[in-house]
Formats: sequence, structure tokens, C-alpha cells
Amino acid sequence: MLRRWLMVLAVLMTPAAALAAPKPDLWERWTAHDPAATTTVDHGVWDRFIATYRVPGSDDVWRIAYGRVTETDRRALDGYLAALQAVPVSTLNRAEQKAYWFNFYNALTVKVILDHYPVDGIRDIDISPGFFADGPWGAKLVTIEGEAVSLDDMEHRILRPIWRDPRIHYGVNCASIGCPDMPPNAFTAANTDGLLDAGARAYVNHPRGAQIVDGRLEVSSIYDWFDEDFGGNDAGVIAHLKQYAEGDLRTGLEQVTRISSDSYDWALNDAE
Repeated sequence: MLRRWLMVLAVLMTPAAALAAPKPDLWERWTAHDPAATTTVDHGVWDRFIATYRVPGSDDVWRIAYGRVTETDRRALDGYLAALQAVPVSTLNRAEQKAYWFNFYNALTVKVILDHYPVDGIRDIDISPGFFADGPWGAKLVTIEGEAVSLDDMEHRILRPIWRDPRIHYGVNCASIGCPDMPPNAFTAANTDGLLDAGARAYVNHPRGAQIVDGRLEVSSIYDWFDEDFGGNDAGVIAHLKQYAEGDLRTGLEQVTRISSDSYDWALNDAE
């Protein structure tokens, strides 16, 4: 009996991300949009923030120089997030909305890190509700059109179920080394597809995304946690990788039919 309870406790204490990632669960309220709308959202503050603090690492992973962010730029970021909360997002067209949610997610994640910096990793910021909660993703951090919204809401209840685009995983940045890089620019209605394609190519062709080692395919855990977004099985993931793979990886993918292992580095994507 003691052993059984110890096993139950071990499961309960296992970080949520190691057990299962959230499924797409449409929040119907955010499907409202105006196809004819021409209103645009100003993401200039966020674009300038990225240009200033997104820096390359020696491992070819683009990082954020959290420790260098000035008080002036922190206040500018706070003002930008306040402005996003005031946007009547339901009145925008779909392309403008998609850019809005990507930028909101990424800028809000950076603010969460800055508010708790220094920190080894985002999963150490346990502000989500629930005794066994892990990280900040479940906390209702902002209010939009009168609704309290969390990072999980933005990714799993809005972006994933509305757009059903596997490239969404290359657009949202979770402040970790294992995550796809922070995009080099703020998203706009005009550049979203280009940024997502570029992000996919960069991630897939980096060892943390996918690599062939001794004939075995090793991938990011993203492709395991969210496999339903990539076809639901190994064949679907491999087909997705082939769309973006280059060089030796592209050749190697022709020789494999299954994923041998997956991994993910949750260390903070801080500047070296």
C-alpha cells in the first residue's frame, strides 16, 4: 500500500509539462472578427524592444538580454501591454488578430521574466493557480474586452484552435533555450507568414529541433507534447520536418520512419 501511494505522489509531483501538454480548447468568445476591418495595431514598441534586446548566443540560439533591460524600456513594455489590453480585438480582421495574439503572448512572457528576474527558468515562476501548478502559464495576467486572460488561454484556447496552424509553435516564445527563437520582429498582418516560415526553418535545422544521430531521429519534445498539431504520429511529424529540413537533415529524414527520442531544455533563454 505504501508503495502504491508513493507512486501516486510521484505522478502528482511530476511537472505538468512532463505529463501532458494542454489540448487545443476553443474559447468561442474570441472567434469574433470583422473580415472587412482595416484597423491596424501599433506594435512599434515591441519591435524596438526586440531589436534592442534579442541577441545571438554562441550555440546559435537567439536569446533575450533580460539583465540589460533599462527602466525606461520596462516602462515602455508595460505601456505597450496596457495598450494591447485596450484594443477591441474582436473588431479586427483575422490577420491582424493573429499578429496581435503572437505579440501579446511574447511581450507578456518577457514581462513575466523581468518581474521575477533573475530566475533560472520560467518554470520556477510558479504563479499559476493550483497546488501542483508549474510556471506562470495558467495565471490570469491581463484583461481584454472584460475577460481575464492567461498565457495558456492565448496559445491553447485562441491561437491553436482558431488558426490550426502547426507553425504557431514557432511563433510563441516560452523564454527557454529549448523553445524556437524569439522572432526578430514584431508580427504584423503582412509579415506573419514569413516570420513563421523562417522560424520553422531555423528551429527544425537546429539540433534542438531535430537531428539524426547514428541513424536515429532525435527531436524537440514540442513534437511529442503537441503531436496532434503535427499529424498525430511519428509519420506526421517527420512529414512536417521534411517541409523545412535542409542539407544532411533532409537526407537523413528520408531514411527514418520513427522518432527515437525527444528532449527539451527549460533553461532561461538569457543572454550569455
